[in-house]
Amino acid sequence: MTSHTTFTVQGMSCASCVGRVERALKAVSGVEDAKVNLIDGTARVDFSETDIGTLAETLRAAGYPAVGAEARLEVEGMTCASCVGRVERALKAVPGVTGAEVNLATGSARVNYLSGTTTAEALAAAATAAGYAAKPITDDAAPADRQADEAVKLRRSVLISAALSIPVVVLAMGTHMVPAFHHWVMGTLGEVISWRIQFVLTAAILVGPGALFFRHGFPALLRGAPEMNSLVALGSLAAFVYSTVATFAPSLLPEAALGVYYEAAATIVTLILLGRLLEARAKGQAGEAIRRLIGLRPDTAQVERNGVVTEVRVEDLKQGDVVRLAPGERVAVDGIIVTGHGWIDESMLTGEPAPVEKAEGASVTGGTVNGQSALTYRVTATGADTVLARIIAMVADAQGAKLPVQALVDRITLWFVPAVMTLAALAFIVWFAIGPDPALTHALVAGISVLIIACPCAMGLATPVSILVGTGRGAELGLLFRRGDALQRLSEVQIVAFDKTGTLTEGHPKVTDIEIAAGFDEAEVLTLAASAEARSEHPLALAILSEAESRGLTLHDADATKAQAGRGLTARVAGRDILIGNARAMDEAAIDASELTGTAQRLASEAKTPIFVALDGRAAALIAVADPVKPGAKAAIAALHAMGVKTAMISGDTRATAGAIATSLGIDHVEAEVLPEGKVAALEALKAKGTIGFTGDGINDAPALAAADIGIAMGTGTDVAIEAAEVVLMTGDPGAVADAVRLSRATMRNIRQNLFWAFGYNVVLIPVAAGLLYPLNGMLLSPMLAAGAMALSSVFVVTNALRLRRAGPWRRQS
Repeated sequence: MTSHTTFTVQGMSCASCVGRVERALKAVSGVEDAKVNLIDGTARVDFSETDIGTLAETLRAAGYPAVGAEARLEVEGMTCASCVGRVERALKAVPGVTGAEVNLATGSARVNYLSGTTTAEALAAAATAAGYAAKPITDDAAPADRQADEAVKLRRSVLISAALSIPVVVLAMGTHMVPAFHHWVMGTLGEVISWRIQFVLTAAILVGPGALFFRHGFPALLRGAPEMNSLVALGSLAAFVYSTVATFAPSLLPEAALGVYYEAAATIVTLILLGRLLEARAKGQAGEAIRRLIGLRPDTAQVERNGVVTEVRVEDLKQGDVVRLAPGERVAVDGIIVTGHGWIDESMLTGEPAPVEKAEGASVTGGTVNGQSALTYRVTATGADTVLARIIAMVADAQGAKLPVQALVDRITLWFVPAVMTLAALAFIVWFAIGPDPALTHALVAGISVLIIACPCAMGLATPVSILVGTGRGAELGLLFRRGDALQRLSEVQIVAFDKTGTLTEGHPKVTDIEIAAGFDEAEVLTLAASAEARSEHPLALAILSEAESRGLTLHDADATKAQAGRGLTARVAGRDILIGNARAMDEAAIDASELTGTAQRLASEAKTPIFVALDGRAAALIAVADPVKPGAKAAIAALHAMGVKTAMISGDTRATAGAIATSLGIDHVEAEVLPEGKVAALEALKAKGTIGFTGDGINDAPALAAADIGIAMGTGTDVAIEAAEVVLMTGDPGAVADAVRLSRATMRNIRQNLFWAFGYNVVLIPVAAGLLYPLNGMLLSPMLAAGAMALSSVFVVTNALRLRRAGPWRRQS
């Protein structure tokens, strides 16, 4: 059978190129014809006994590689690891696809393919044909909007299901647990009416809120690919059908096995829906970080064109346009300063609190904020080429990537689900073939008992209940887990990397030391220095001003103020000449500052910036300014080390400053002078040493927070950082990182205990439910006992999870 495909080919520039490509393709065994079009750069190939991969390799070897492309799909209906695997296999089976990665957390798929061989629509159709409705993503916010809508629908379903389930549970379980209630029900309603009420309410649950399990579960069964929905559907339906027979045709069942299990069907649906709701609400936040980043882009800009200043949309800006930037305005796109001098807050890019001085020829970045000066800059990059756009793309890529760790329950149910259904069918066949009379009744009891005993009620509760209690306890301690799976990944973290500014440090410069030379008064020197700096926008000047204000000092007017770029400033204040600057400024002014030089060197080694002050030609004082380390930082590092977790610091600050702070805190590894791209690269290198968590607080940290195995944001940081992370520390105390790791480990221990018991109850009793003990003692487990065992496992799981309410706090005060 002849197949056809079309490649988009790179590198062709003339007729001879066309000839070479055609000859290379036709030389491949199985190629019937190859036609190359130079105008649109395509090659159409008819082939029968080869494949697209071979053809693509042939083009590459000939020096004209096929163009690669990427498509992102929104995929619905995935609930477990088996779903992810099936979608990936369906996508990889499409001719021309070179790779497919499906993300369960975001409900999305990223597909790499050879351009021209397929389309995003064809890929979506392949996923849909596999049973998971898909469509191409054209808007980064679309998945988040869909997940938010899904959360709203699930919340409504949970409320309806819970409202219908409560009367069923009360009627079913109350009569067993409270004798007086049993007698009241028998004396008023009677058993038959009670069962029929339960039948109506349970039927409403299965037809209404529980219908989604049947919509997904049964088609998966028909495709021979059962998953979690299939087991939920079969288990609840088995309990319901068995109970319906007992209610309306009791003669079909043996007297000893006569009973109803509507509460099992009702609670299964309700509790699994609750777990789905918790997951959907967490996933609904996935797109917020990108929306926040997009919000940094101004809508319009003032552009000089033909001598006239006009307001144009940012999308209409072109390279070479000259844009006017007003004081306090946000920079529209990347550019270079043409006229003006001032300071721009680039903390969204570098994470450092100090505004950056800008003069003619300096670069500016879209999304940063201008200070108090009017500037003009020439546009150098627009659209997807800007730094902000690349940061947005990095966050989107990191969020859309496949999670490194799949949920434990999903991995187990990948095999558990088909195994249980196989055992149920086998039990039915064996009893029907060789069982005593009535064989059909015994076969039905055995098969349904297996399904009920293995019903994923406790399995479904094991993880979400522990997550619910653990995250609730975390909220009490100021630790917010934005996604349940963050608990698992944080518990496995082996390295925690920190941003420096605003995370380990306070995030803004402060005066830390004042050394006064002999013969001078500290208050007088500080007053004169602050007066001279009163009109400066320099961050170090602001620190001196803040210190003077905190002391209540009265400032004077300054005259003849003159800034010296890279050195400091001179002024005349209250009749005295003052010079404020670095050691070089002192040397150039021929001022002897040797009395303070030793102190300056010591302060510099402590990651502090020494500022000399001279009055009337004499060195008067040394003022040290630094971004101070947070009080709990050192204790946080020590606590992580005590848990066997390595630490690292990744910062945009200088190597000297970062190294000094890291040494004082006892941090194991330091990466300094890095921008957002560098932070992501540093994280990727650290990942080779183990599972890594990253803690940050700035917009510039968003790509790193999303790229790390687990992102931890300080709640005192930016909204974008918080939205990009899975864990938020509300206190702003780095010591809370250690608390979060401890809580996550306690929660994961709890989950493992729950899973062990949930599966233990099921696995041990499945053979009993199948009738394995019948030849020994005549015991055939009825669905009633199977439901009781299932309920017992659920009670154990919930009770065990509630122990987490007493967890912590662990942090030692520092």
